[in-house]
Amino acid sequence: DSIIMLQHDPVYTLGTASDTSFIHDYDDNGDNESRIPIVRIERGGEVTYHGPGQLTVYPILDLRGYNQDIHWYMRALEEAILLALEKAGVAGATREEDVTGVWVSNKKIAACGVKLKRWVTMHGVAVNVDIRSLQNFEGIVPCGLEGREVTCVNDAIDGKQYTLQEFAIHMKAALEEIFGITLLSAA
Repeated sequence: DSIIMLQHDPVYTLGTASDTSFIHDYDDNGDNESRIPIVRIERGGEVTYHGPGQLTVYPILDLRGYNQDIHWYMRALEEAILLALEKAGVAGATREEDVTGVWVSNKKIAACGVKLKRWVTMHGVAVNVDIRSLQNFEGIVPCGLEGREVTCVNDAIDGKQYTLQEFAIHMKAALEEIFGITLLSAA
């Protein structure tokens, strides 16, 4: 098992069944006026944005050693995000019924999109940490949720402003607690 945490260059990703109508200024030639790359990947969910200021977490776990249930896995990922946000001082973070991800004040702060193959997980979660993470969401309808806004950790707290690396410490601790594991640094 491994968990990779990173920050992407700007990119829009589409799940396997995503609708390109959720990308503003997209045409049938695959062009978009913003010139942010668009990549179709093998995960669930609609279009999302990854980029600077956002912590992207890719757990690669064999769920046969945990719980062979994708719904359990998705809720465990959301729980880890909720715990990390709590550790960072974000109040009021919640799940919403019938949509994946984590929300603060009716704004999405974290997205989840996964795929499993032979019970091994791929893809994962993205948590908007600093203001840079919000810059390119205006080019899409995030997760296909019309009329919904996004936010970031630093907008949801008073006082301390987190770097990606500082928030990653909370995310690491939360993943360890929720999955009952110890993560070792590869660096």
